[in-house]
This record gives sequence, structure tokens and C-alpha cells, in this order.
Amino acid sequence: MKKQNLAYIMLLTLVATLGGLLFGYDTAVISGAEKSIQAFLIDGLNLSSFAHGATVSSALIGCIIGGAISGVLASRLGRKKSLLVAAILFFISALGSGQPEFLFFTKGEPTMGLLYMFNFYRIIGGIGVGLASAISPMYISEIAPAHIRGRLISFNQFAIIFGMLVVYFVNWSIAKGQTIEWINQFGWRYMFMSEAIPAALFAFLLIFVPETPRYLAMQGQNEKALSILERINSKEIAAKILNDIKGTVTKSSAKLFSYGKKVIIIGILLSVFQQFVGINVALYYAPRIFESMGAAKDASMLQTIVMGLINVVFTVVAILTVDKWGRKPLLITGSIGMAIGMIAIGMLSFFEIIGISTLVFIIVYTASFMMSWGPICWVLIGEIFPNKIRGKAIAIAVATQWAANYFISSTYPAMMEFSGGVTYMFYGVMSIMSAIFVWKMVPETKGKSLEEMEEVIERL
Repeated sequence: MKKQNLAYIMLLTLVATLGGLLFGYDTAVISGAEKSIQAFLIDGLNLSSFAHGATVSSALIGCIIGGAISGVLASRLGRKKSLLVAAILFFISALGSGQPEFLFFTKGEPTMGLLYMFNFYRIIGGIGVGLASAISPMYISEIAPAHIRGRLISFNQFAIIFGMLVVYFVNWSIAKGQTIEWINQFGWRYMFMSEAIPAALFAFLLIFVPETPRYLAMQGQNEKALSILERINSKEIAAKILNDIKGTVTKSSAKLFSYGKKVIIIGILLSVFQQFVGINVALYYAPRIFESMGAAKDASMLQTIVMGLINVVFTVVAILTVDKWGRKPLLITGSIGMAIGMIAIGMLSFFEIIGISTLVFIIVYTASFMMSWGPICWVLIGEIFPNKIRGKAIAIAVATQWAANYFISSTYPAMMEFSGGVTYMFYGVMSIMSAIFVWKMVPETKGKSLEEMEEVIERL
């Protein structure tokens, strides 16, 4: 019997994970450009730190929109075409964010209209991120054979972190050896426009991949679905999978609270805590944080690359251990590590101690997040909801996650103006609360089928 065509499966997965890479690239590109945006637009217009935070975080508004419409778009256009929409949005955002004056404004002259236009282009990119965050793993899960599905979906999380590492390196390469004046005038533009290259590659490669068999079956295109399944599996296995798909697509959905409110609350709180521990502050404002510790401009960019490498390494740790150790032990361990890191940074900030010790605790914090809450929150959100309410429940959880992300990222500059020590201590307290939440409320999903999980949820 013919085995799965692993080379073909991996090729399709690689194309889909470019959506994840662009997700990471777009959300982290701001880290190298935010000080220049502040100098050019915020300070140039004499605006407040709140306007600075809102501008840095504006893409997250688009993420909320993209996440909210992802289910509707994936159902009406299909998974492939929805990813193509995301790729086009990434491309437009990259060029528009780098040249926001295009057509309507004088280049280099800050105005409120230009600030609005810059935020508009960032929101466009955010919609692409919101779509990719939901549909890339959806595409992979509907293409992948069951026995390697979890591993392949994990590659998407790896791609997100790898995209962040790539853009840290790109930002550092652009800024290396240049004056602050050049970066504030030209460098930040190149940082944003660099995203157009992977976005164009993503759009081009999507032309050659098929739609998912599940979506084709939902549209009644069973012959096309079978053809793709046969390319992935043997004919016998393909026919069986198609019959299973036909059975699932005819199942009716249930009301959101059919299994009680507690499972929905757990999903929402998983999303909220993943953001309230402050990880995206570390990602978006990394160079500024390192500079506040006394690092030179080039050194701060280089240190963000080191942080990117740490992100990748500890995401791999999570991928290798999540099915061995279980979800709850990893999440609780990660929460404790994050609490130690953030509370220590807060204490050092209170005493105005800046140096290698601060960097060490930032590494402890980030590594703890990447081996736990980073990837495993997404795993749990995908597993914890029963089949009949999964689509609706995941949409709520993802929208909540992006809304919490926006709140934390946009309030960071104002919080830092009030007190750096208090800011980091707040994230430390949230880390402690996240551990208590997991311990008390989150069920273990390791080794359980989705049908078994329904029984667990009914007992909550």
C-alpha cells in the first residue's frame, strides 16, 4: 500500500506556514522602526505618549478585524483564496507603511493626515495577520494526515517566531553603521518595505497549491477533493478520508453555550493571560528596552536578534515536549519562569540597576513564555472546544486575544512614563495569576481525542 506523499505534504505545509512567517514578520517589524516613527510623526506633531502607543499598536486593530472575519471569509472564498487575500494585504501594507505619503502627501512632511494614512496601512497589514493567524493552521490541519497533523500545525508557530527572528536581523542590517538621522529619515521605510518580498513570494506560491479537500467537499466538489486526497494518500485511504469528511461537513452546529459557559470563559482567559503577561511589549519595544539598559543603537538591534534566536530555540522545546509532559505542567512552569523574570526586572528598575542582570532576566522571561504560553495557548484553544461549537468559540477566543494584545501594547508607553518598575511588576503579577488560573480551571488535554475532550468539558 502506498504511504503518504510526505514530500508533497511538506511542500503544502511550507507554503501555508509562509502565512505564519508573515504574521511574525508584520507584528515584529515595528520594533526597529517605532523610535523613528516617534521622532518623525509623534514628536514632529507634538503628540502624547498615548498617540505613540496607539500608533505602534495600530496593526492590532486590523488583527482583531481579520480574526473576526476569518471564519466567514474561509467559508465563502475558501482557505486558499483567503490566504491569497492575506498575502495581498501584507504586500500593500509593506509598501504603504514605508511610503505613506504615496499620492496624497508631501514626502517627509509630518501632518495629521499622514499619521492617519500610516495607521491605515498598518491596519491593512493587521487584517492580513488576523486572517493568517486563523487560516494558515486551518489549511494545514485540513491537508495533513491525522497522525502527523499536530506536528505540522506546530511548524506554523515555529514560522511565526522565525518570521520575528528574520525581521530582527533585517532591521539590524538596515540600521547597522547608519546615523540616527538616516534611520529616522530613510531606514524605517526600508524596514517596512522589506516585508513586500516574502509577501509577494507567498502570493506567488499560493497560485500553485490546491484548495483543501474539506472545503471542496463542503462545496460538493467531491471529485476534486478525492483527487487531492489521493495525491496525499493511497487511493484506499483517500476514499475513507473523503467519507469521513462527508460525515463531518453534514453535522449541525450547536449554540455557543451548549456545553455551558465555563469552557468559553476558559478559552477567553487563556487568550487574555497570554497577552496580559506582557510578551508583546518585549517583542514590539525590544530595541528601546535594551537601549534603556545602556546598550548602543547597533547593540540594541543585535540583542533583539539574540532574543529572536532564544524564541526559536524554546519554541522547539515546547514542540518536542508538549505531548510528553502535558499542557498544564508546561503552562504552569512557564508562568513561574515569567513571574521570576518580570518581578526581578521590576525590582531592578525600582533600584535603577541596569546591566547584564537585567538582560538575563529578560531572557528568563522570554524563554519561559516561548516554551509554554506562546505555542501551547494556541494548541489548547484548538483542542478544548467541542466539535460542534469550535468555529464560533475559536473566533471569540482569537478576537479576544488580539484585543488584549492591543490594550497591553498601546498602554505600555504611558505606563512606563508613570513607572517602569510598576509596569514590569504588573506583568509579573499577571504571570502568577496565569499559573493559578491554569492550575484551578484548565483541564489537561494530553493524549485525549477530541471526542474524549467533549466528555471532559461536560464534567467541568
